[in-house]
Amino acid sequence: MDINKNTQPETDSSKPKKNENMLLSIIFNIAIPSFLLIKASREDLLGPKLALVVAILFPIFYMLWDFSKRRDYSIVSILGFVNVLLTGGLGLLKVEGIWFAVKEASVPGIIGLACLASLKRKKPLIYTLLFNEAVFNIEKVKSKIDTDAKNSAFNKTVKTSTIFLAFSFFLSSVLNFGLAFFLIKSPAGTEAFNQELGQMQVLSYPVIVIPSMIVMGYTFYKLFKDIKTITGLTIEDIVQSKK
Repeated sequence: MDINKNTQPETDSSKPKKNENMLLSIIFNIAIPSFLLIKASREDLLGPKLALVVAILFPIFYMLWDFSKRRDYSIVSILGFVNVLLTGGLGLLKVEGIWFAVKEASVPGIIGLACLASLKRKKPLIYTLLFNEAVFNIEKVKSKIDTDAKNSAFNKTVKTSTIFLAFSFFLSSVLNFGLAFFLIKSPAGTEAFNQELGQMQVLSYPVIVIPSMIVMGYTFYKLFKDIKTITGLTIEDIVQSKK
């Protein structure tokens, strides 16, 4: 692929996009739902079913609120929205715990497969998830990839980085399945089930997110280092400056 032909942004960049507030994301997507599932599932409070319904409303509310503020779709928010609907649906249908393990593994697994499949396209998913205008000065990088040798080296970097990115999602998929399989033991629709679900969300950060972020961080570092080597640009040139 020729970077000078296939990485042209399709959106209007006249106005910089606002970054997502990660603190609010953690509060609404993890902290509040986990607290409700663990503490409010007792029959003398909300009860198991109502606590589950209220808990899954917070991530949905956050996704809609975030879009209204930033006017930009977030892949993470969309996937979180789908994940919340699946969690709520399976919980209310009272399916066995193994299906929650399958569900937890399916979302990152599908993303990993999509990353690998995107290698057959002119613009792999690495451009959307890592090599984008929010971080990199795309135009300046493109201007320095001006020979066939540099273009070939850049394509190799894109392929390698995409494979590493896919691996980070596959790792998340395996860890998600293992965590859900070992934690979700009670029948859906019970207080114990909701508490296990809340514990799973709390533990998902140290058990799943951190290892996956280490792999993704290495992927970002390698992509950054390779681009620096190929183009001869400085860090200040490569990183997108905030105006």
